[in-house]
Amino acid sequence: MISDATIKRFKTIVGDRYAVTDVNETAPYLREPRGLYHGSTPLVLRPANAGEISRILALATETGTPIVPQSGNTGHVGGQVPLDEQPAIILSLSRLNAVRSIDLSANALTVDAGCILQDIQKAASDADRLFPLSLGSEGSCQIGGNLSTNAGGTGVLAYGNARNLCLGLEVVLPTGEIWDGLRTLKKDNTGYDLRDLFIGAEGTLGVITGAVLKLLPKPKGKQVAIAGLRSPDNALALLGIAQQQCAGELTGFELMPRIGVEFTSAYIPGVRDPLESQHPWYALIDLSSMRSEEEAAATMETLLATAFEKDLVQDAVIAQSEAQRDAFWHIRETMSEAQKSEGASIKHDVSVPVSAIPEFFRKADKAVHQAMPDARIYAFGHMGDGNIHYNIQQAKNADGSAHLARRHEINDMVYDIALGMGGSISAEHGIGQMKRDKLAAIRQPIEIDLMRRIKTSFDPANIMNPGKIVCP
Repeated sequence: MISDATIKRFKTIVGDRYAVTDVNETAPYLREPRGLYHGSTPLVLRPANAGEISRILALATETGTPIVPQSGNTGHVGGQVPLDEQPAIILSLSRLNAVRSIDLSANALTVDAGCILQDIQKAASDADRLFPLSLGSEGSCQIGGNLSTNAGGTGVLAYGNARNLCLGLEVVLPTGEIWDGLRTLKKDNTGYDLRDLFIGAEGTLGVITGAVLKLLPKPKGKQVAIAGLRSPDNALALLGIAQQQCAGELTGFELMPRIGVEFTSAYIPGVRDPLESQHPWYALIDLSSMRSEEEAAATMETLLATAFEKDLVQDAVIAQSEAQRDAFWHIRETMSEAQKSEGASIKHDVSVPVSAIPEFFRKADKAVHQAMPDARIYAFGHMGDGNIHYNIQQAKNADGSAHLARRHEINDMVYDIALGMGGSISAEHGIGQMKRDKLAAIRQPIEIDLMRRIKTSFDPANIMNPGKIVCP
């Protein structure tokens, strides 16, 4: 337990106004999106800057007090909430929300870690630039959390993960020391890349308080289409043609199942199937041109014409306005939300080599239907980069609790199939507490040992988000 005297010392650092102790006010910080993890906290701290965070972490190391950093609380693996058995102080970054500077010559934007992703996208757009990281939760997730989990999203095919979009960091270490690595350099080959240690570390090595983000030129033309397909095999062939014909203009390729379009049409206001007839699978294709809207349109038309000639696509529609482009993307982005209305779901964030996606579906579908004959498979995701959200929806009118009770059994089965194909158990959501034990079982002992050595070196008191990723 954390003593009242220790809590008082922490509250002094931020002031009573920004030290939350009332159980009703701390509850939202312990309520993660999927409702799977319910830790406890005696205190939520809302510091104003890196200096206050420095004092908080120094005190935490001195007193051995666990600290759980939290950004927008949108994570899916329980990395942002305390463990059930270990109350911890939650460190909220929501007040660190300033855009510090923009350097158009360097195409770099420096921000506080608590900036909401959507606000960063707008700041870039206002400067006639693009910050391409895009997630379904971009209206509430914060860039510090995006970097701490190395978030993926819908633009990885063209732009890479969050790691690829970060030039520098400011980090407060568990000792209270502040590392200022806010550099705009594209080339800096001077020893170990400390930045990459903290990106994807899920707050276990320190607290990211600022970042220099990479900006890109804003596209001059944009085209979005939805195509109806018979199978993932057809989708894979279509992707190959798109990559060959569109070169660097292909900025998104998402695969959606018939059931996903049905759910979003039923439960998300304003959503409807954009095609005249139903199809087993749908591909959402996003193209960007650095030259003109006309060039993007011509590229999309040529791509779809080739796909029709090869009998890969049965029907397709190209968005005719920005509003319609947004509407097409809205179908994909609300698939997880629509699922909730149909009951419980066992979820997976896996990746396999892109070429293996159709075979993964065949193997996983067969195994799931043998184990749960009436369950509904709800698989969708970022086909262009091999990341599939392979979810198993409860059978109609079934017991949701009984369905979820088999979560670990089904998880292991799906993970083993992905691993057997050279894949990963976590493509973009991270490890957190959900996959910690599985990680230890699948990675080489030397890899786990090296992770533990890094953790112990940075955080010998084990105060930083304890119990996540690896235990020292």
